[in-house]
Amino acid sequence: MKSPAFNSIFKNIVRALSLIFCLALIQQPLQAADLESLAARVQVLEDREDIRALILDYGRAHDGRDYRAFSELFATEGEWVGGLGSAKGPQAIFELMDEAIGHNPQPEGSGTFHLLTNEEIVINGDRASAVTKWVYMTPGESGEPSIVFLGHYDDLFIREAGQWKFLRREAPVDLPIGG
Repeated sequence: MKSPAFNSIFKNIVRALSLIFCLALIQQPLQAADLESLAARVQVLEDREDIRALILDYGRAHDGRDYRAFSELFATEGEWVGGLGSAKGPQAIFELMDEAIGHNPQPEGSGTFHLLTNEEIVINGDRASAVTKWVYMTPGESGEPSIVFLGHYDDLFIREAGQWKFLRREAPVDLPIGG
């Protein structure tokens, strides 16, 4: 039977050898292909997070009735298609939303809420697509949350001047509540 002192020394030797092995691996130069692969994977992750932020900015601008900021989320040739109609280009999108709902920026929110969830984002270079589920809620008669619509967005994105923008956003209603 080995003594406790021997076991302790043995464990320390194993730890030291493991550390030396790990350090040797770290010191190995990364191959150019490895660096390119890593850079490409990191870029996809950064793009996905930028698109998630764009999706959330859309909801904030919509609920805050800031249709100027809302329209600037769309590319030069961007399209919005939904129950209120359709428009192409940021200025036309602004005009559609201003006419249908009214541009009246409210930084604290208008009382309506777009809950955006379950986004499925696919990146393909400077283009991407996504499907995002949405729930539109308003205050009920007594101020309680009231679900008005359930739907999803079918999105196409483009990187324009280094920023992700909506190239096309369709907003079909999947389930109108109460009718």
